[in-house]
Amino acid sequence: MAGSLDWDLMQSLHAVLQAGSFSAAARLRRLTQPTLGRHIDQLERQLGAPLFLRSPRGLQPTDLALAFGPHLADMAAAAEAAGRDASGVASGAGGVVRLAASEVIGIEVLPGMLSSFRQANPGVDVELTLSNKNEDLTRRDADVAVRMSRPTQNSLVAKKVGELTIGFHATPEYIERKGMPTSFDELAEHTLIGFDRSFPEMVQELSIGRPITRELFALRTDSDVAQFAALRAGFGIGACQLQLGRKFGLTPVMPEAFSFKLDIWICMHETLRGSPRMRLMFDHLAQELGAYAADGK
Repeated sequence: MAGSLDWDLMQSLHAVLQAGSFSAAARLRRLTQPTLGRHIDQLERQLGAPLFLRSPRGLQPTDLALAFGPHLADMAAAAEAAGRDASGVASGAGGVVRLAASEVIGIEVLPGMLSSFRQANPGVDVELTLSNKNEDLTRRDADVAVRMSRPTQNSLVAKKVGELTIGFHATPEYIERKGMPTSFDELAEHTLIGFDRSFPEMVQELSIGRPITRELFALRTDSDVAQFAALRAGFGIGACQLQLGRKFGLTPVMPEAFSFKLDIWICMHETLRGSPRMRLMFDHLAQELGAYAADGK
């Protein structure tokens, strides 16, 4: 096995592991499929073993390829972070900030805040990555993150800026059509919107007088954005932030009986303290999200 491997070839391996096929990986890397295929062939010759096997289920990575996966992910994150850092040095006060947030926060809450940030800091570009899993800031998958729980890594700078209250809501039209439930027994007879296969731990700990299982919901999806879209469309009763409920004219349902809170934390790696653009984004989000949280009280 070769002791030193070409990073260009390893990027192609990382792309195939990410995308699941040579054609998708080639698009990801902006290469032709034959070029990407030659990269994998060259790696296999250097390693002396196959990296992928073809099967009726498609392209299957071997144990050797999978062993490279975590290391390649770390290397790719480091390379991307280095590019963002270099852009900041080259452009003085400008550069790139990679921001991570949940789907709902990123789509429904952050756009206006990022617009005002850009107006105040026109030299700073923003990369926005949305996921309900926490990006690894220690690996620089993102520079700054908005999180709904207290971070546990000691290497992060973190600030709690407020709390969000989540409660049941429905459209006025749905309530007019189906009536307003006044108890959990009545609520269970309504058309409910909720999770499918992936239940957040927080949801499992909530109580509505009976176990919260997927069978309780008439629309099941693990996408928070899809749940909120169905709620706004009048499909049934679902949970959302009080601020978003007011913004879209939704009616609170049983607010005295059911609600829960989520913390809002702004986080970044401690090594970024000295970066002006990172600090600007951190402080801007802390102020804006703090005001947004206070508006829900």
